[in-house]
This record gives sequence, structure tokens and C-alpha cells, in this order.
Amino acid sequence: MKSFGRILTAMVTPFNDDYSVNYEQAARLAKYLVANGSDGIVVAGSTGEAATLDREEKLKLFETVLEAVGDKATIIAGTGSNDTRASIKLTQEAERLGVHGAMLVGPYYNKPPQEGFYQHFKTIAEATKLPIILYNVPGRTASNILPETINRLAQIKNIVAVKEASGNLDQVSEIIRITPKDFMVYSGDDSLTLPILALGGVGIISVAGHIVGNKMQKMIAAFENGKLAEAQSLHQELLPFFKVIFITTNPIPIKTAVNLIGQKTGPLRLPLVAPTDSELEKIKQIMHEVGSL
Repeated sequence: MKSFGRILTAMVTPFNDDYSVNYEQAARLAKYLVANGSDGIVVAGSTGEAATLDREEKLKLFETVLEAVGDKATIIAGTGSNDTRASIKLTQEAERLGVHGAMLVGPYYNKPPQEGFYQHFKTIAEATKLPIILYNVPGRTASNILPETINRLAQIKNIVAVKEASGNLDQVSEIIRITPKDFMVYSGDDSLTLPILALGGVGIISVAGHIVGNKMQKMIAAFENGKLAEAQSLHQELLPFFKVIFITTNPIPIKTAVNLIGQKTGPLRLPLVAPTDSELEKIKQIMHEVGSL
């Protein structure tokens, strides 16, 4: 299949002051992202506080974002969980709404063996026609999907990509080496976008895209056009921002940054909390440095 795009932004979920989902703002934010460097949007991922969204909220968010920008961007539904049956049901419901793909996180807390990973994703894939992006993020799930398992899964027709957030470039290299040529590897870490492109990756499923999506598009275009010095320069310029948005638990910094640029996405749901005063000042400082404030 063709690529989902070079930059897919994992969108924060806007809340009202009473912590209910602000669907009107979700539509506005989706339009803003697509106008500012995002080829696609991942809805209800980790950055979207999926862990504290219920099924009805997720489905309404999928529908809202599809209606807002589904004709202009790729809409990927975050439908994974650590319960295979629940993931199947949510993926099928998202498919009926018309999303363009599903992203499935590695089961968290359960800590399945590699065969458990394989059977989990295979069972979900067989229950839907949607193209599927695997999401490997050991820092959150406490277990790593190994390259050999990803390659087994890549043989399944509608498992077409992985978001690799292990932070291990050797692992990324091995995935790219052994999987089929048309299997897409996306960076799951903004700061590793350029290195993973150099290894053969296709793009980034991004947090930073909320704020610096246009500059990231320039960096990727420079790399693709052989302008390596320009790509390196943009990477170095953006690196402080890539780092500051992870000075505390994601999505605390990025939601703060989105609020600072006037896209009012409201508070975070517990157990996440607002940044400390020192964290807030650091976020503001770096945003000024990259020209975002």
C-alpha cells in the first residue's frame, strides 16, 4: 500500500474544564495540524490520553476527526489495548466509521511472551480489513516486541507498518533488514526521525508535530532530496524542542505547549497533572528558541 504519510501527529485530546472531551476543539485542532505539517493524525493514542478515555469517547473522537479532516489526511484510530477481545471490538467499530487504519499498541502490564504478541496482533488483524500499524513502546508497556516477531507479523497482509519507539537503532535496523520491502517503519521518537530515515524508515508518528510540523516536513524533504547538511541543520535546530517535550511524562509538556500557542486543549486527566513551574518555564524558553512562541 502507499504510505500513510511522512508525518502523522499523535493528537492530544482536548478537554473542557470539567474534564469532559471537547469535541469541537478536537475538530479545530485536527484542522490546525493538517494545515501545519501533518499528513495524518493518530487519534486516541498515548499522547491522546487513551488510557483515560472510554470506548464511547474514543469512537466519537474518531468520528469527529474523520468529519473534520478525513478528506485531507490519513486518520488512524488508536484501538489497541492489553485485552485482545476489546481491541477487536473497538477496531471493528472504528472500521465501520471509516477510519483509514488502526494503530495497535503492544499489550501492556500482561507482559506476554513473543508468541503472545504474535497471536494477539494476528487475531485482531484477521478480524478487520483495516491496515494496521503495530506500536512498540517498551518504556510504557514493559515488554519489547522483537524484530523476529515483527517480521512474522509483517507477513500478514493487513499488518503494514510499525511505530518503533524502543529507542534502539540496532533494533530498528534489524526490523528494516528482515521485513518485506514494502513494510513501513515509522520512528516513534521525534529526536530519532532523521536517524531512522537514514536507516530506511518512512517517517515519524510524532508528538512534536503539534508545534513544529512544518519544520519537520522541511527536514524530511531535505533528506529525501539529498540535502543532508540542510536536514542535519534542521535536526539540530529542533532537537532542544524534541527533548523538552519529554522532560516529564508525555503528554504533559506537549499539551502545555499546544495550550500556549492558543489551541485551547484544556487540562490533563488524572493521574496526569500540570507541569511544575520550572518545567513550564523550560517549555516556554525552548518554544521561544525555536520560534513557536
